[in-house]
Amino acid sequence: MSEATTDWRLNGVRIVKSTELDPNTAQTPGMDRAAAINFARAGANKLWAGTVAIHPNAKTGAHHHGHLESIIYVVRGRARMRWGERLEYVAEAEPGDFIFVPPYVPHQEINAMTDEPLECVLVRSDQEPVVVNLDIEPAERPEAVLWTDPNHPA
Repeated sequence: MSEATTDWRLNGVRIVKSTELDPNTAQTPGMDRAAAINFARAGANKLWAGTVAIHPNAKTGAHHHGHLESIIYVVRGRARMRWGERLEYVAEAEPGDFIFVPPYVPHQEINAMTDEPLECVLVRSDQEPVVVNLDIEPAERPEAVLWTDPNHPA
């Protein structure tokens, strides 16, 4: 369709309301994903975007997303990410931070807070719902984790 003949009213900007998110997407134990931007919802061909919520003190199972690149933007809460063959590496992110997860990287998302949910926006490089749940021993089992940093000593 050329620019001169494009009906921008039908083929322009799309708004997907927060009440229109689709939870019928690939899931990982310990989190709830919902699609916002994909072909079905917005006509996107190359991107997938949605939300992810992790309950207080919850940890996902170990997984990766195949060839997809993922970006996680922390909206609320504190995210602890573990990654590696044995989930031996760890870093934390807070509201306003971005997390980049390269293709095939085994990882685990953890809500580092015991009293509020972790809410994030998730963007992927493709529409494929690739979630490969891994059968490896998680570095952090589902149990209370103390939040320790310079402002919160152990």
